[in-house]
Amino acid sequence: MARHHLVTGGAGFVGSHVVAALLAQGDRVSVFDDLSTGHRAAVLPGAELVVADLADAAALEAVFASARFDTVFHFAALSLVGDSMRQPLPYLRNNIGNGLALIDAAVRHGVQRFVLSSTAALFGRPSGGPIAENEVVDPGSPYGESKAALERALAWAGRIHGLRSAILRYFNAAGADPAGRLGEDHRPETHLIPLVIDAALGRRDAIAVFGTDYDTPDGTCIRDYIHVTDLATAHLLALDRLSHGSVTYNLGNGAGHSVRDVIRAVARIGGRTVPHRLDARRPGDPARLVAASGLIRAETGWQPRYADLDAIVAHAWAWREAHPLGYRGDMPPSV
Repeated sequence: MARHHLVTGGAGFVGSHVVAALLAQGDRVSVFDDLSTGHRAAVLPGAELVVADLADAAALEAVFASARFDTVFHFAALSLVGDSMRQPLPYLRNNIGNGLALIDAAVRHGVQRFVLSSTAALFGRPSGGPIAENEVVDPGSPYGESKAALERALAWAGRIHGLRSAILRYFNAAGADPAGRLGEDHRPETHLIPLVIDAALGRRDAIAVFGTDYDTPDGTCIRDYIHVTDLATAHLLALDRLSHGSVTYNLGNGAGHSVRDVIRAVARIGGRTVPHRLDARRPGDPARLVAASGLIRAETGWQPRYADLDAIVAHAWAWREAHPLGYRGDMPPSV
């Protein structure tokens, strides 16, 4: 019998790609999303969409009463680090409060497995080398703090109620579905690769390069970009690993690319100049954030298929070029 999963935030960037991967292996999926940042058109045919807010206790209870779920995948959250520094209390209230309500509902309704979308923002003071799971958790933002709180809550839910959890700490999710069905459409967009692509396509002004004097080969910040399809595969493998107990994995390619590397890759793939300007550093930006993903590779056999930066950029470029209005162009005007 096919497994049935509840995916909160399944109409968002990473969530929609995980839904696609679950459907591809024949599982049933119910998506729970308020569509405040997600998109109806990002939920592929075959998945059930429940439009509701996690803060709505009655709606949350109703969805758990409607079916017996094998797993909860939790993606729904406020997720902008900078915004959380300006509005810390709404981030803490929303992310922690709603996450705790979801964990509680899962326990009360007998769900055995829970997969949490966590973050590299847990590591506010990175050591500089590849970041492994035993790196000190010291969030540098309320957003990171909210994810750390849910990680701890899941540890207690496991210890007391037996809920098995997979905590997946993403570094920089990027790219798009290689088949062109899904892509990245945030409003406002804050991720570097789509911003650089849009600048190359003439859809926005020149990109600001924040800081050129970091201790890196070209002076700009280095980040670990992981293809969203590889990220989705990691979720499926981590889910299967829960048969052995709870797990925590850092997820990245293990190789970093600088801001200038990204600009050059977009120019190379798109065959266009990328307008950009040099600007001062932003407060709090570490010089280098790169994941040590050896644990998930060793325990599940996970290997990124699209580790090359050009492949990540090529898939992102193809989707953004084909969808100049993002998902808005995929919906009837009345929706």
